Amino acid sequence: MSHTVFCRKYQRELEALPFPPLPGKKGQEIQASVSKQAWEEWQSLQTRLINEKHLNMMDPAAREYLMEQMERFFDNRETDQAEGYVPPSQ
Repeated sequence: MSHTVFCRKYQRELEALPFPPLPGKKGQEIQASVSKQAWEEWQSLQTRLINEKHLNMMDPAAREYLMEQMERFFDNRETDQAEGYVPPSQ
């Protein structure tokens, strides 16, 4: 049986991440409050943002920008989108 957490994005109990996705306190916070599903969706958006906006992950400003977008995503606030991105039809 998998471990569950009350996901802050979906506001319900969902499957938890098996381990903290980031080092330190922030990773533990995310593991305790974000579901595996929400984390996987964030990773997809993060990849699009990095690629489309040509972010250099060695740049502290780019990492800070992504952390801000991540918080907005998990709090169900509007996030930046990759320009020209069209979600796949269902």
